[in-house]
Amino acid sequence: MSNTLSERLEAAPVVPLIGENDAGRAVRTAEALAAGGLTVIEVVMRSDDAQRGMEAILAETEGLIVGAGTVLTLDQAKSVRASGAEFIVSPGLVDEIALYCLDEGIPFYPGTMTAGEVQRAYTLGLREVKFFPASLAGGVPMLKAFGSVFREIRFMPTGGVSAGNLHEFLALPHVLACGGSWLTPKDAVASGDYAQITQLASEAVAIAKAAR
Repeated sequence: MSNTLSERLEAAPVVPLIGENDAGRAVRTAEALAAGGLTVIEVVMRSDDAQRGMEAILAETEGLIVGAGTVLTLDQAKSVRASGAEFIVSPGLVDEIALYCLDEGIPFYPGTMTAGEVQRAYTLGLREVKFFPASLAGGVPMLKAFGSVFREIRFMPTGGVSAGNLHEFLALPHVLACGGSWLTPKDAVASGDYAQITQLASEAVAIAKAAR
């Protein structure tokens, strides 16, 4: 198994999102995703206990690369980094978070949806950004336009990505990977239907291989 984040995303360019208050369910969800071939996991910091779930995944699983998403402030970035986050994702572009991650040498994917935001990320030294919310921000046509201008930038579309449009996004050469919560349906997590999550992950891997 490849060990670096870039190698993992090259092999399986899909990043599932886990948003779970219960640490045990977070771990089992991560294990189910890994069983389906997805080993780069983003744990979204959208609840008080989300960071504990990320810490549990890091402590109780092997072979995963685990990052923190929905990171809103510099203090939060420092906190998730101290907890072991291996990459950081934000819904928007905040200079101080970007500069902190660059100084720390930790991959950072800030949310961008306009040319101005992408250009700002570029001038800060970033070459990979999140495109969010992908479906509302123009989807594939907008990414095609960005790709013709920002030749060194690679994008991670998230928000509105699904099994139905994953192939279309991943077929773009300047798309690094796609992120999405469709891989971890709330009802499946709540009911303990981890087989469904593994199946969704396997399907996403198959779509990615066909697209690339």
